[in-house]
Amino acid sequence: MNDPVVIVGASMGGLRTAEALRRNGYLGQIDIIGDEVHQPYNRPPLSKDVLASSVSHEAVKFPHALTESNTNWILGTKVVRADLESKKVIDAFGNEHPYSALVIATGLRARKLSLPNSDALGTHVLRNLDDALALRAELVPGAKVVIIGAGFIGCEVTSTAVGLGCEVSIVAADAHPMVAALGTEFAAQLQARHELRGVTYFLKNCVTEIVTEVSAQGPKVTGVKLTSGETISCDVLVQAIGSHTNTEWLQDSRVDISDGVLADGAMRAIDTSGNVIPDVFAVGDVARFPNPIFDDTPRRIEHWNIPLETAKRVGQVLAAKFIDDQKYRDVVEEEFAPIPSFWSDQFEMKILAFGNLGLADEAKFIYGDPADECVWGYYRKGVMVGVCGIGMRSVVQSYRMNFTTQTKPIQN
Repeated sequence: MNDPVVIVGASMGGLRTAEALRRNGYLGQIDIIGDEVHQPYNRPPLSKDVLASSVSHEAVKFPHALTESNTNWILGTKVVRADLESKKVIDAFGNEHPYSALVIATGLRARKLSLPNSDALGTHVLRNLDDALALRAELVPGAKVVIIGAGFIGCEVTSTAVGLGCEVSIVAADAHPMVAALGTEFAAQLQARHELRGVTYFLKNCVTEIVTEVSAQGPKVTGVKLTSGETISCDVLVQAIGSHTNTEWLQDSRVDISDGVLADGAMRAIDTSGNVIPDVFAVGDVARFPNPIFDDTPRRIEHWNIPLETAKRVGQVLAAKFIDDQKYRDVVEEEFAPIPSFWSDQFEMKILAFGNLGLADEAKFIYGDPADECVWGYYRKGVMVGVCGIGMRSVVQSYRMNFTTQTKPIQN
């Protein structure tokens, strides 16, 4: 093998893949290509405690030891095309990067409204460090903030903005915040807690127009118009309406990118004919793979631990591929069943979840006080597929044994 392992994406998934390769005995060249200029950093805190304090790379960077000469960091460089037949990727500067194996770790980018002025001064998204730096500068006491979207990112930014002395309104098409994940009853409880902290909700509503005024620097946001006919004034507008997968650079390849990158249980990419591409792998939010904890349907899971778990899996499989054919076959056959997990800090609430709550057809209160610290279970056809709690960390963690393929699920 003369060509390096090329990892496209220099965030947590890319970093952890490189570390896992080294840990599993791979000693060859690794090239890590990232479109940001920053070394890898932790993204979840950007909407939580980091946004509430001083946003900096120093506050969120991952320490790592990948500084040896055969690990090549190529930052500030966007890959625009993959040539799987020639086994190379091409960057925006026209440089070609040959590979012996390719790891796709390009993750997600924030969606924006398809409306005029969605990039006006005062409008923001929150996906990366530069986004957080720009937003934090405008979250000053007394600022009127409108957040479009009531998912976890929107609600976390709301909590931070209120804590910084801002006046916050949330606009969302849903009936309650975070309802798609948490279910109606739990989501309604969280909405009530937010409202007690001064948050104003405009639910079952969409933005039809971004209102601006002329400034020396260009259009400046001053408000939004809603489907209800109301107009909300604001100084800051945050668009927290979901994300797109960063897969455009794979458009002309044969990789199945119908929803992220389709992969098997060894995180090997699948082509549009359903065949494994043995030298191409996917990790993190961009990867769509089956999890036998739940069923054999491939899904993308945008939870904080998935980049770590998938990176460990790729490092194990890919290192074995370079070392020994039989070991590689054995590793590929091993079951890969990571337990999805996420946390969310909102006001005084510490929310922790395990499993895949979105698969549930029923949510039930199972422990604690619904108006205080509590635990909710999520069930599909009577089988627990997720658990989520406010506080009560040890109780929530005790349900992790439900989410294995060897243990019969506990019924509650």
